[in-house]
Amino acid sequence: METKQVITALGALAQESRLGVFRLLVRAGPSGMAASKIAEQIGIPPSSLSFHLKELSYAGLIVSRQEGRFVIYAANFDVMNGLIGYLTENCCGGNPCSPVSGCNMEAAKA
Repeated sequence: METKQVITALGALAQESRLGVFRLLVRAGPSGMAASKIAEQIGIPPSSLSFHLKELSYAGLIVSRQEGRFVIYAANFDVMNGLIGYLTENCCGGNPCSPVSGCNMEAAKA
């Protein structure tokens, strides 16, 4: 992932409603959710939701598809995994990382 893409994605997620929408879509999995269900679950008006979905879509974090009269939104797991990979690329000095409880925190402080 390129640095500019990472900045765009992190910027899109740096807002409470968009982060909530993205996390909801991650939980929903590849099947995604209709916009009306997202608005209902998150508790924001459809007009506000449209703006947030546009920002997440522009960042590549979500994808949409038409199913009948509904637009279904889903997390773009390839982009999500690319973002996570970018953020952790040099974690633990380039060595495979273990859970935080297994990291040598004293060595990380040095």
